[in-house]
Amino acid sequence: MPAKKSPSNRSFKVADQIQRDLTELIRELKDPRLGMITLQAVEVTPDYAHAKVWFSLLTGNPQDTEAALNQAAGFLRNGLFKRLHIHTVPTLHFHFDRTSERAADMSALIAKAVASRSKDED
Repeated sequence: MPAKKSPSNRSFKVADQIQRDLTELIRELKDPRLGMITLQAVEVTPDYAHAKVWFSLLTGNPQDTEAALNQAAGFLRNGLFKRLHIHTVPTLHFHFDRTSERAADMSALIAKAVASRSKDED
């Protein structure tokens, strides 16, 4: 059974450049549904046909923001065409990244357990 091929260095560079360019392009969007967005990661398929873009929010509604970004995906992709010097610019798929949300929940659980434990020891 062949080993799964790891992403190439070029793939990482393209994903990184897409992330930087999208950050600038998203700032130009005037959609009121967009909150304060941080792009967390971009993952490009080996054939560069698709890119998953994970974002987090400081303010705003995750579902509304995801819908707005996916609605603007064609406009954003067109902006990438003008900036990137690659043959195929991927179709963009935006996803809300719940990592920071889960980390906050986990921290709260740990704090609660520590508080409970120290109360039991008293």
